[in-house]
Amino acid sequence: MAKKRTLKYWIGQIHLWLGLASGLVVLIVSITGCLFVFQKEISEFIYKDKYFIKPSGVTLPLSVLEQKAQDALGAGRPINFITTYSQSDRTWEFMAYQENDTAFTYLGAIGYFQSVFVDPYTGVVTGIRDYKYDFFSIVKYIHWSLLLNTKYGQPIVGWSTLIFVLLLITGIVLWWPKKWTKAYKNRSFTIKWKASFKRVNYDLHNVPGFYSLFPALIIALTGMVFSFRWFSALVYVAASGTTTHPPQANVKSVKPVTVPYAAKDSSSLDKAFRLAQEQLPRARRLGLSPATGSEGTIYVFGYKDGETYYGSDALQFDQYTGRLLHRRNNSEKNRGERLAEMNYDIHVGAIGGLTGKIIAFIASLVCASLPVTGLLIWWGKRRRRHVSNTLNFAG
Repeated sequence: MAKKRTLKYWIGQIHLWLGLASGLVVLIVSITGCLFVFQKEISEFIYKDKYFIKPSGVTLPLSVLEQKAQDALGAGRPINFITTYSQSDRTWEFMAYQENDTAFTYLGAIGYFQSVFVDPYTGVVTGIRDYKYDFFSIVKYIHWSLLLNTKYGQPIVGWSTLIFVLLLITGIVLWWPKKWTKAYKNRSFTIKWKASFKRVNYDLHNVPGFYSLFPALIIALTGMVFSFRWFSALVYVAASGTTTHPPQANVKSVKPVTVPYAAKDSSSLDKAFRLAQEQLPRARRLGLSPATGSEGTIYVFGYKDGETYYGSDALQFDQYTGRLLHRRNNSEKNRGERLAEMNYDIHVGAIGGLTGKIIAFIASLVCASLPVTGLLIWWGKRRRRHVSNTLNFAG
């Protein structure tokens, strides 16, 4: 007589087949996530001579430093982002980036992606990093889109991540002890290292999976924000309580018609930068986007520390005069905007400092192990059924 299929059985079947369908992508994304967590610390250690200098007086005008960096890159690769630090022993970074959205792979999609590091006191170029071929950039884009162009690879990663969220939910249902006796709790919360390989592997799938459930869910859900506009919109509505986004200021640079200002004055960048420093005295890092086009503005973002991106204040300056045109403080943002801004920092654990990164690293490592241990569990059961059927047939 056939056994009656329980709800837990069908949940187990869903867990199994979804795991087999998404396991390889989850493994790749999780491993690359582990590798990327400490990329800042590792990069700054390996490229210490590029990132750090000895302070020596007063910094040179930003426009002078920008020209030094532009000369190092060549005129064909215009600088489109600048990062400066209040930390006196840091070099300033001048980045040039161009993408090709028609390409199929990551290497084809990135035209160039380079940064020049300049001593802000002397103007000496301490080094250039070609991020297109950089190890951590490769790791990041495997994680982001499996080394495919974003529009091709991101949906694969996104749907695999969504499946992984379902696996975490069904996994906790399967893990849940039948009874809360001491024996069942020991089985659910501890790994029996002295048992057989099959039992240890089973415990390695269940026990670390339970302990890492919460951070793994956070990492997966923040990953889905990058992948799906509908999910990003859902998170925004849940956090802000509204479907309406605040109106964005539409400010433009006005090109003067008088002779002295017939062309853009390079000193306007210096004026804007000095004013931004005055307006944002607590910022540990300033990110600047030089103006593009005749009406474009100079954007300056003030970040609270040397790594995270959330909680920034944004300023816009006229590209011809360096005059402040608009300011939007972090305090003016609604909860949805703030949560959206935190998404990357939450995803990589940086929002929690070193502790947050360690948690993200361990959770990602456990997530990488789950497809492997799960496959071994399935293979063991499959092999056991095959042996059983063979013996029955022989009998």
